[in-house]
Amino acid sequence: MARAGGTTSKNTRTAFVLSAVAVVMVGLSFASVPLYRIFCQVTGYGGTTQVAETLPGAAASDRIMEVRFNADVDPSLPWTFQPVQRSVFVRVGEPGLAIYRARNLSDRPVVGSATFNVTPLKTGEYFTKVQCFCFDEQRLEPGQEVDMAVSFYIDPEILEDRNVDEVKAITLSYTFFHNPDEERDGVKNGIQLTQRLAPAKPLN
Repeated sequence: MARAGGTTSKNTRTAFVLSAVAVVMVGLSFASVPLYRIFCQVTGYGGTTQVAETLPGAAASDRIMEVRFNADVDPSLPWTFQPVQRSVFVRVGEPGLAIYRARNLSDRPVVGSATFNVTPLKTGEYFTKVQCFCFDEQRLEPGQEVDMAVSFYIDPEILEDRNVDEVKAITLSYTFFHNPDEERDGVKNGIQLTQRLAPAKPLN
């Protein structure tokens, strides 16, 4: 009988341990998304860009890079969305500006959220945004068309990374997705940054 009792006790402990492991795994699964996002923002992993509050103070380098722009729209979002310019040339450390244009094709207000990355992926840790429409959800009224800006620079630290010496062009890509939850909450965000920013001038 003592053996049976010991077996029951062992089974109870085993069940408790397995339950605890399951709880921990569930907790990690919920935490993994924000942790992964933080990891990407810090390291530039997967082409995730960086964010800065101010432009770099150092003088721009002589190294010139082409920044290309790409735009996509999820089929569930009734918008058109495209870059106004296909590319600009900037010096490393020099502020640049890109304008994207969006239009709501539907007869109702629609809120969209933008995801983004850069390619080559290894340049993500050096591509830095100062201001961007992608930082907030964007609400467009029926038939409304707007210009949306992103202010950026390429971090001068890229000059010290031999792994990206061969990179001559970086592509900045955005994809807009429908965000019906924000529509229900009545979220409205400012979307025009162009009045506060000076455009980057293409280099001859």
